[in-house]
Formats: sequence, structure tokens, C-alpha cells
Amino acid sequence: MASPGADRPNIRQVAERAGVSAMTVSRVLNGHPHIRDATRRRVEGAIEELDYRPNMTARALATQRTRRIGVIVESAVEFGPTSTVRAVESAARASGYTVSSVLLRAGEEISPQEAVDHLIAQGVDALCVVAPRSSSIAALRRIAVGVPVLVVKPDKDPTFLTVTVDQQAGTALAVDHLVSLGHRDILHVAGPLDWLDARTRERAFHARAKSWGVRERPVVIGDWTADFAYDFARGIRELPDYTAIFVANDDMAVGLVHGLHDRGFSVPDDLSVVGFDDIPLARHIVPPLTTVRQDFDALGVAIVDVLRAAIEEREIPDVTRIPAQIIARASSAPPRKAH
Repeated sequence: MASPGADRPNIRQVAERAGVSAMTVSRVLNGHPHIRDATRRRVEGAIEELDYRPNMTARALATQRTRRIGVIVESAVEFGPTSTVRAVESAARASGYTVSSVLLRAGEEISPQEAVDHLIAQGVDALCVVAPRSSSIAALRRIAVGVPVLVVKPDKDPTFLTVTVDQQAGTALAVDHLVSLGHRDILHVAGPLDWLDARTRERAFHARAKSWGVRERPVVIGDWTADFAYDFARGIRELPDYTAIFVANDDMAVGLVHGLHDRGFSVPDDLSVVGFDDIPLARHIVPPLTTVRQDFDALGVAIVDVLRAAIEEREIPDVTRIPAQIIARASSAPPRKAH
């Protein structure tokens, strides 16, 4: 009786079909950079013709790798972290990797050390940290992880690999959009400033607003939720001097628009509102929300590409900052005329 899988093509048959050595086929499968294009095409053609599927268990034993990426995520509730994790899972699956994840929540018992220990015990080849707070990054610096670590954060880091959607440029796009409409007095509703993305957007807002001569105002520090922004808007007693509000995420922007409506103010006639993320709901609220789109699919691909390069000891890709895009909709318009 033939053993299971006996009829499946093996790496030697691929090598014979392509006219190369089994080692060359292995290097192509592992993304080795020093393979001639013509050779790579022959090997890929042979793989396709034979419908060859690598034996992941055998490969793990041969390379001492599990082809598993560990993900630590600070919050799986917010749209950005959730979308990032999904994008990493999709990109990893397309590259023959699997993902194990651990959720950290403020106030819960699991610590960054315990999260790392849990994932390392599963034999992950690398770690990715999504939506980090400054406190968790500080804790990670004290941990001897033993595998490559990538942090999704806006700035380069001396300790970790980094990939990000360009938060500074995305914020600048939002400010530039409002300034182009004529706004010179803009309020910023920020996320929690211990979150690295929120802090970066807040700083980038001040820097870009200052460069345009926009009036300096203290930021309103939110908690990412629509309820917070709704309550803030409901607390506005009379039409403020500022004519536009840049909100650090779309959930808060949606709550803000709702609260302004309930308070009797019109968006955008009284106040323009711009968000950040481009959640699916953003184009369906009334009025549809102007926002900064983050390309989470591209982010996930870049994260996996960088981690694979680190795992496989190849040169790290240069593209680690994904462009953002302004999506102009009906929630932003020229400022109201002075009464």
C-alpha cells in the first residue's frame, strides 16, 4: 500500500523539471534574493506545472522554523488594530505562514512578558506588536525575546523593526484639506496620548497647523469611542470660534457629528469635521465623512514581508511606511461666514 502523499510531486521532481538542483528550488521557495530571474521563472513554472505544495512540517524540521508569526495587539476593539491584524493574517497565509495572537487590555492580568512567553512557547519565528502604547514598548525593551520583533509604530526604533501607515503625512493631508477650504481655526480631538499613533497624530497636527498659521488651541483628549465625542459635542453650548474639527479616528468623528446634530449644529455649514481611518460606515453617515484612509492591506503585506526577510536572514525591504490618502466627502466645506 502506498503511503499517504506518495503520489504528490516532491522537490526533486520540481528540480528535474526545471533543470536545476533541489537546493536551488529550496532557495526559490524561501525567497532567497540571489537567484537569477530566468532561473526563478523556470522553477516557478515547474512548481505550477506539477502543482507542487511544499511539506511545511518537513521544511520546519529542516530549517528549525515553524513558519508562524506571533501577534500582540493592544486592542482588538478599535477599527485600526482589528484591520491590521486581519491584514497580517491574510498576508501571512498567502506567504505560507500562520499567525497566533494575544490580546493585551489595560487593567487585565496578562502582561507583555506573559504575552511574549505564551507566543514563544508556540515556537513563533517572529513577533509583531500592533497598536502599541508607550508603556508596552518600554516593557518589551526589557524582554529578551530571541526572535525578530516588529512594532507597528510611526517612528523608526533602535531596538525593533518598524512598519506603519504614514501617520504624519496622513495628518498633514487632513490639515491641508481644511486649510485649502479656508479654515484657519481648527480644533483637534485626539486619541489617548499614551497610544503611539494618537501621540503622533497630535504632534503632527500641531506642526502642520503652525506651518499654515492656524490658531493654536489646546487639544481635546478622547478615548477613541463615539460615546466620548458625542458627549463632548453635546456639551458645546454655543457656536464656537473654531470652524473645523480634526478627529483622531472615525469612531469619534461619527459620535461628534451625531452630537453636533443633536445639539442643533449643522455639519458642515456650522462646523466641518474630518476623521481618520475611513471605516466602512464613514461613507454612509449623514453627511458622509471626510477622512484619512489607511491602506491596511498594504500594511499587512509590508509587515509580513519585513518579518519574512528577518526570519530568513535576507535584506530588510525599504518600504516600511505606507502612504495615507485623504478622502473628501460632504462633512467638510468652506468655513461659515461671520455673522
